[in-house]
Amino acid sequence: MISRFATLAFSVAALVLASPAFAQAPTGFPAKPVRFIIPFPGGGVNDVLARVAAEKLQERWGQPIIIESKTGAGGSIGANYAYHAEPDGYTLLVSATGPLAINPSLYKQLGYRAEEFVPITVLASVPNLITVRAELGVDTVAALVKLAKANPGKLTYGSQGVGSTPNLNANMFMNMTGTQFVHVPYRGETLVVSDMLGGHVDMFFGNISPVLPHYRDGKFKILAVADTMRAPAIPDVPTTAEAGLPGFLSTAWFAVMGPPKLPDVLAQRFAADFIEVVRMPDVAARYRAVGTEPVGSTPARTGAFIREEIARWREVIVRNNIQVE
Repeated sequence: MISRFATLAFSVAALVLASPAFAQAPTGFPAKPVRFIIPFPGGGVNDVLARVAAEKLQERWGQPIIIESKTGAGGSIGANYAYHAEPDGYTLLVSATGPLAINPSLYKQLGYRAEEFVPITVLASVPNLITVRAELGVDTVAALVKLAKANPGKLTYGSQGVGSTPNLNANMFMNMTGTQFVHVPYRGETLVVSDMLGGHVDMFFGNISPVLPHYRDGKFKILAVADTMRAPAIPDVPTTAEAGLPGFLSTAWFAVMGPPKLPDVLAQRFAADFIEVVRMPDVAARYRAVGTEPVGSTPARTGAFIREEIARWREVIVRNNIQVE
């Protein structure tokens, strides 16, 4: 079984051969510092991935890379800032899923059009999971569905709020299984996990990083990985398709994008450099240390993938009438 991210991976040599304009990249570029705009607070996975790549790219480019966090509105403020930057290659957006694939359907008004960003590459991905507290007494997705249908509106799930990926995942699960859960919003995933440990919340439909230690010590059960391939960190846990829920796919990812009208020659140049960096053994190891898998993809494949993600999340948001002002 192949992860949908495996189809994004592409060799640097193939990228160069497929892009005649690559050789025409401006001589001496970059000639001044480059900015990476991070639309979320410093210290998070998004920030770490950008900084690890920046360390290597500074050596390659011979110029400093400045990491700027511009936060707020679910990442929309930072995305808007990068969107309106000059398309000269000196400002790039390094963003998680939300601003690029979820916010366009979630918010009534945005100052940017996500589909107009110029795709460069997907740096890394991390699978989302179906996780329950062990005391719930279910070991499979089928058992969870059976319990939920026998107790409609009684089981609870936590998320980082309306419109967050775990909230959308839970809605997608309920739509696909005909179940009904109660949403308990929190200010962050660590608070969700804390209340699950305390027995106050039953489920979390988020990513692997915050739940893995508690799965290993037996306090949580991970029922399925929401990808087409099992997660290397938990090889005994089935995919959602293997667990009887095909089509339930949800993977967090982190992409590099350029402002609208960024020249293709620069997008191809950036992609080749990012891909080489992501595939360095020490970079891959540092990415995996924060719970992500390195990807590396061409601009064309990145763009096609993000369009699919926009459509996926639009369907969930519209069907469940989810909106954030």
